[in-house]
Amino acid sequence: MKLRFYNAKILTMESESVINGELCTDGGRITYVGETAQAGDFDREIDLSGNLIIPGFKNAHAHTAMTFLRSYADDLPLNDWLYNQVFPHEAKLTEEAVYTFTQLGNMEYLTSGITASFDMYMKLPACAKANVDMGFRTVICGSINDFGGTVEGMEEEYDTYNNYNPLISYQLGFHAEYTTKRETLEGMAKLSQRKKAPLFAHNSETKAEVDGCFERYNMSPTQLFDKLGMFEYGGGGFHCVWFDEHDMEIFREKNLFMVTNPASNLKLASGVAPICEMKRRGMKNFAIGTDGPASNNCLDMFREMFLVAGLQKVKENDAAACPAFGVLEMATKGGALAMGLRGCDVLAAG
Repeated sequence: MKLRFYNAKILTMESESVINGELCTDGGRITYVGETAQAGDFDREIDLSGNLIIPGFKNAHAHTAMTFLRSYADDLPLNDWLYNQVFPHEAKLTEEAVYTFTQLGNMEYLTSGITASFDMYMKLPACAKANVDMGFRTVICGSINDFGGTVEGMEEEYDTYNNYNPLISYQLGFHAEYTTKRETLEGMAKLSQRKKAPLFAHNSETKAEVDGCFERYNMSPTQLFDKLGMFEYGGGGFHCVWFDEHDMEIFREKNLFMVTNPASNLKLASGVAPICEMKRRGMKNFAIGTDGPASNNCLDMFREMFLVAGLQKVKENDAAACPAFGVLEMATKGGALAMGLRGCDVLAAG
């Protein structure tokens, strides 16, 4: 189907400039973006006077099916919330429940312009089918830990879901250092190197997590992952709240992605990620995620963007810190690149 959207304001995200013009598509591809009126045999022409077209937001860290735990067990720190409240309830989930809850979360994503998610969850056949059945683009992130999954199983998932459907792809990942024994971490590093693939995990979400890693390994999670060879082909971390200068240097040198989750970090009192300091130290790759609805209570990218900007302004004591366009880049281009999505980071023909 050929579509023409005209009389629109268009922010392509290739620059901060807003185009007054039109955008044309043919099937799933953009064929034109610009100011010149296009003539042609269109199936539908839509007048977007007074409206803005931007790329869809990319939710770069999510546990979508946790919609069933929304607002459950509030006012608890991460470890108590996770081990005593969340994990026991998740253990009861069925394939049918994950299918339904995933679609419910996807519908909520669409209300704030989220068009793709980086979803770390369980029961992947149900998750993948739920997304394909409703036409929603999802990058599945591996999530093994000591409670379930194996490196061999993840390799099979990687091969399966990267050849499953055009709407589905897969990135290597594990839950976190504190839930994953060293043998598994070493296996994940080798798998990443064998597949020449990026690797992601929850990283330095809380001070207790970092302190525990120092007790076990005398280094931070980031330094441990780097020492094991996990970042030879890119990847990154979710949260990254308690980074020190050494962690930032590793992320800078390896061009890794930092995915911030401000609402979740506020609810669980995890802290505020030092994004401005990360940028001062040369880190360049940033994205935004909602995290799961259980640790956020909603799935709204506009709220996340507001919190990213607002918290950095307070942290820096500078109203000019973390400008709006940079935050918008994190929610669009940054998310797409972190998730390994190509051709959907900006609005351009092709």
